[in-house]
Amino acid sequence: MRSLGSRLLDPGGLGGDGLALPGADGCVVAGSGGAGRSMVKHQPLQYYEPQLCLSCLTGIYGCRWKRYQRSHDDTTKWERLWFLILTSSFFLTLVWFYFWWEVHNDYNEINWFLYNRMGYWSDWSIPILVTTAAGFTYITMLLILALCHIAVGQQMNLHWLHKIGLVTTLITTVVTMSSIAQLWDDEWEMVFISLQATAPFLHIGALAAVTALSWLVAGQFARTEKATSQMLMFSAYLAVVVALYLVPLAISSPCIMEKRALGPKPAILGHRGAPMLAPENTLMSFQKAVEQKVYGVQADVVLSYDGVPFLMHDKTLRRTTNVEEVFPERAYEHSSMFNWTDLEKLNAGEWFLQNDPFWTAGALSRADYLEAANQSVCKLEDMLEVIKDNTSLILNFQDLPAAHPYYSTYINITLETILASGIRQQAVMWLPDTERQLVRQVAPGFQQTSGLKLDAERLREKGIVKLNLRYTKVTSEDVRDYSMANLSVNLYTVNEPWLFSILWCAGVPSVTSDSSHVLQKVPFPIWLMPPDEYHLIWITSDLISFLIIVGVFIFQKWRLGSIRTYNPEQIMLSAAVRRSSQDVKIMKEKLIFSEINNGVEATDELSFCSENGFANEMVTPTDGRDTKLRLS
Repeated sequence: MRSLGSRLLDPGGLGGDGLALPGADGCVVAGSGGAGRSMVKHQPLQYYEPQLCLSCLTGIYGCRWKRYQRSHDDTTKWERLWFLILTSSFFLTLVWFYFWWEVHNDYNEINWFLYNRMGYWSDWSIPILVTTAAGFTYITMLLILALCHIAVGQQMNLHWLHKIGLVTTLITTVVTMSSIAQLWDDEWEMVFISLQATAPFLHIGALAAVTALSWLVAGQFARTEKATSQMLMFSAYLAVVVALYLVPLAISSPCIMEKRALGPKPAILGHRGAPMLAPENTLMSFQKAVEQKVYGVQADVVLSYDGVPFLMHDKTLRRTTNVEEVFPERAYEHSSMFNWTDLEKLNAGEWFLQNDPFWTAGALSRADYLEAANQSVCKLEDMLEVIKDNTSLILNFQDLPAAHPYYSTYINITLETILASGIRQQAVMWLPDTERQLVRQVAPGFQQTSGLKLDAERLREKGIVKLNLRYTKVTSEDVRDYSMANLSVNLYTVNEPWLFSILWCAGVPSVTSDSSHVLQKVPFPIWLMPPDEYHLIWITSDLISFLIIVGVFIFQKWRLGSIRTYNPEQIMLSAAVRRSSQDVKIMKEKLIFSEINNGVEATDELSFCSENGFANEMVTPTDGRDTKLRLS
């Protein structure tokens, strides 16, 4: 430690006049040109208080737990590049996490889509959500640690394990996002729809984050000596702040409206009955929907090989029945190629309890659980008997294989079944484009419904009075234009209350939902804000943010403006790790000449600490000329 003390007090060969040099007796002599010597009273050893927070900060980020491993030197260019990668990864994982959280409305649809791709059912949504949340949390933690390094002036040195984790998270996120974009690009439109519900609140959150970041930016601005660097830093931060202040100009939400302009609550149709409370397209499912007092239900109709209309959504029976157990050799056949006598042998409820597609099976009562377990394939005739009195119906049809014996007449058979049930014709929304002219002749009271988004004039020419579209395909302007043309719009599949609220504010007349029991209990849009109130919140938030930022910059300039650019601990740490940077030498010179020429009070001590936390050497100036320091 003796050699360390000599090296620290004789930077860059300065020795000589006014500098402390080691004497033969183990003391340090200070004087001018070898003038008289004087002894300074030996200072007691001092305990250097451990800096736990700083140790944890540098230890977690770069595995630098020891004091001598830390440095106040400028961060290297490579580490700055890693910081840029970290920041980019944060925003990318943030977007991906936000996307996957918001598409919760479509988790079952995503799982069904992947089922058709892979051939087996698995709930992919939750594992992806958990993995995404873990990756985002990890990246966020690293970014916070990096910003803390900047705030306390520590050199950033990301550990190689974190670099591997960062790259792995980044690659995984990019691959997953690309896969979703290729397999199901329509789903990305959910992001823009969700922003209609969240943008006003995300704006305030982002404003709070950027305002808090002003403490760090102002500190760096005050510490930076080069005017060019200061201007670049300030300009970049100012651009971000101004952009955030003006973001509300681009925010458009149908729920920013006067309360008196809010239309009636959209009617709710049960998607394949009530599939969260019972197996889809079963008699129990439609009974549950009727119990919920829904406006209507949607069903998928198929014709059996012997001419019996029944309900089934998929082309095969694998997902929703036990066909692989009863008829394993026919598991991949089209569902319409089975006779009704064979279909009656299948169980259509056990899959619901085993796969639990909506995570609701565990909440069923004992009686409902047993009833669901014993459901069978449902006839169209039986379903119509349940709903015919007070419920509307949207009918969709599967195309039959060309080899089906009723390939050319299945529309007639289905029409006969519907009309024989006694359901009101006005309650039936006929969706298939096949044989529309025949349907108009046989059942003129049916509401002709189209699943294609066309302009209002063409739809009226085709006799269409209602549209049944996916919610991502329609904007508020479309709903308004169709309404002016006396065309009603039904959107599917709407499960989340926030999405239901947005569509309610947009004036959508009706929606199809898997969670009719949930939406029935939504009495009012989740949020509704008059434009004047929103503008007041916007301006007030910007004004408060601006005042805080100005105050922080002024305070940081005052606090840090008079602080010298050298740091005794920085000099000790840099020397301990044998760095020879020009900046460290300059700081040594500033420290020594400041101490000798200006003098310091007795409490202004320079303590060089060993790894165990105790002072090994103490320098205590007594006057500006002759000083002798004791080396312990």
